[in-house]
Amino acid sequence: MSFVTNAPADAHTMTPLERRASASLASLFALRVLGLFLVLPVFALEASRYPGGADAAQVGLAFGIYGLAQACLQIPFGLAADRWGRKPVIVFGLLLFALGSLWAAVATDLESLLMARALQGSGAISAAVTALLADLTRNTVRTKGIALVGVSISVMFVLSLVIAPGLNAVIGLPGLFALTAGLAGLGVVAVLWWVPRAPPLKQRVDPLNGLRAVLQNPQLLRLNFGVFSLHAIQLAMWMVIPDLLVRAGLIKVAHWQVYLPAVVGSLVVLGGVLFRLERRGFLRGALLTAVVCLLLSQVGFYAYLHTGATATWGYLSGLGIIGFLLFLFFIGFNAMEASQPSLVSKFVVPEHRGAALGVFNTAQSLGFFVGGAAGGWLLQNTSAPVVFTTCAGWLLVWALLIRGLKPQQAIY
Repeated sequence: MSFVTNAPADAHTMTPLERRASASLASLFALRVLGLFLVLPVFALEASRYPGGADAAQVGLAFGIYGLAQACLQIPFGLAADRWGRKPVIVFGLLLFALGSLWAAVATDLESLLMARALQGSGAISAAVTALLADLTRNTVRTKGIALVGVSISVMFVLSLVIAPGLNAVIGLPGLFALTAGLAGLGVVAVLWWVPRAPPLKQRVDPLNGLRAVLQNPQLLRLNFGVFSLHAIQLAMWMVIPDLLVRAGLIKVAHWQVYLPAVVGSLVVLGGVLFRLERRGFLRGALLTAVVCLLLSQVGFYAYLHTGATATWGYLSGLGIIGFLLFLFFIGFNAMEASQPSLVSKFVVPEHRGAALGVFNTAQSLGFFVGGAAGGWLLQNTSAPVVFTTCAGWLLVWALLIRGLKPQQAIY
């Protein structure tokens, strides 16, 4: 069971401990991802100015190797969190991330920057952090806690789009990496002095047995496929979205003006609908609805490309159409971001949560890699509409698999 005391009479109301755990771990995620997101809008341009930066493939590798390192180490870090505890693994991962950031800040050529980014990615703590949050929350409120983490990530993503260009103009890419190291240091402080004490695991587990149990669980396999699909589709469509906004008349530094309302609006819908459906036992229906929203966004973008940027849909035109379709996308995206990790933690005993979430986060990282690579290849060799039709087809397969998901089989 979760290590929660003084539970309120209403099982769906968070205790003070659960609120503290959710807020502190969401802040930890926010500090870490803000450092990552700050370099996203400026990395390709700034890295090309380093010695060796004329090779676009090497710049791309330096950018993407972070995700590859994450994919390789999520499972080992998750297993370590089951074996030696959550907090020690989280602190160790944050220190690796900080060291990689400092190395990137002082790198003088592209090769050094590439190795520094790999070291950054080796601090793969997502599984350990989510496992700790699951340990500190009850089954009935866990989705709320993980949703708060998702909200923090979404807010940091939009914030980074707003402030990164200005910060880069003042402190440059090395300064952004140094700031990232400082944010990681604040994360260590939060883990040691703000995050509640982790509950003791009932027993020390054999990591291989835990991994074997996770890989043989059909419910977890559905969720792993889901998170892979979610982030592959996100990366693939983002190969096209920025250009659509530019073609619609919005300069690059102002794209946040479309992203921010879409994200905030989706979070309002998420808070008003998802938790109520889960409380009433309709979580699988809510997940199917989320996939439908994702599917409608892809079909909508395909139709927008074929009707032309000058077309009107009722009261919407141009940027209004793109903003509405992104709103639909983020409804589905944020619902899945909140519910899937929560379900993963519920389908296994606490002693196997690190392993389960390690596999889950590995699938997520692979989704980033495959989505970016496949989306770029499709855009280069076919066309933007093909990117959206491919995503739509993949979503239909995902919807079929979700129909077999059985949330009522949750253990914890």
